[in-house]
Amino acid sequence: MYLIIIGDVLCGKGAEHLGILQEWFGIHWWTSRAFSIFLVVLFVLLPLVLYRRVESLWWSSALAVLLSVVFVGICIVMAIYALFCGHTETPRLLPQLDSSASFFNLFTAVPVIVTAFTFHFNVHPIGIELGKASTMASAVKISLVLCSLIYFSIGIFGYLLFGESTNADILVNFAQTSSSSGSPVTSVLNDIVRLTYALHLVLVFPLVNYPMRANIDELFFPKKILLVNDSTRFVSLSVFLLALTYVAAIAIPSIWYIFQFLGSTTTVCLAFIFPGAIALRDIHGISSRKDKIVAIMMILQALVTSCITISTNVYNMLT
Repeated sequence: MYLIIIGDVLCGKGAEHLGILQEWFGIHWWTSRAFSIFLVVLFVLLPLVLYRRVESLWWSSALAVLLSVVFVGICIVMAIYALFCGHTETPRLLPQLDSSASFFNLFTAVPVIVTAFTFHFNVHPIGIELGKASTMASAVKISLVLCSLIYFSIGIFGYLLFGESTNADILVNFAQTSSSSGSPVTSVLNDIVRLTYALHLVLVFPLVNYPMRANIDELFFPKKILLVNDSTRFVSLSVFLLALTYVAAIAIPSIWYIFQFLGSTTTVCLAFIFPGAIALRDIHGISSRKDKIVAIMMILQALVTSCITISTNVYNMLT
């Protein structure tokens, strides 16, 4: 998923918009999607995923957070400037529903929101290295607040900036504005916004890769020694997963296929169904009656919204 977005930023999306590399250097074989992503994978992602402990990625994580703040800050400045210049539109407080299909289309935002807040697989690896459960609980709360502020700011100020023409992928708006803008300052700011987001994803990728690699190793090699203690297995599995991710990023044409279907299935399971099922099973006898009621509500809510979302996405694809 991350590599697809990085490819969109660097190399564009066909006729929809050009990427930064193509805007700067023109359309060549070395600015193509496959080659550009390959260079990112080989020279940036591969060294990062070869770190054996999560704590080794603290500097890249801190830089990723800083880049996201820069991304939001530039968006806010551009929106406020457009507001003073009178180029913004009055935002609608409620969605415009023309039919029942429009109502069900609201549910297609659920996979994106769920994917944005799905970080459950990182809690235990990071918590183990932190050592204290209370420290991890505080880190989770701070992360949720920070992510909520970032997403809320992007949504509000992005809508103020682009109005009714706001694309589902707001990076497309910045790309199109950069191509059509006659102002060099605006073009530079749009490029900085896209580059900071792409770099943010590059630095976040190893954190997502870490638990995936550990889980796959435990699944296929349950009786082997710890992965971090077996250099051959560690490097081989890391390279294999990275190569598989690269092939998927080239083969899948749009990030929205992942958001629409994986977001309404896999991430819903990770965020709601699996935690709820664990609370209901309660093999250690620690779940209260309230916990089990909440777990049932989580599972039912996830199933209903997921079914509606999948049905709506399939209907939209066929019509």
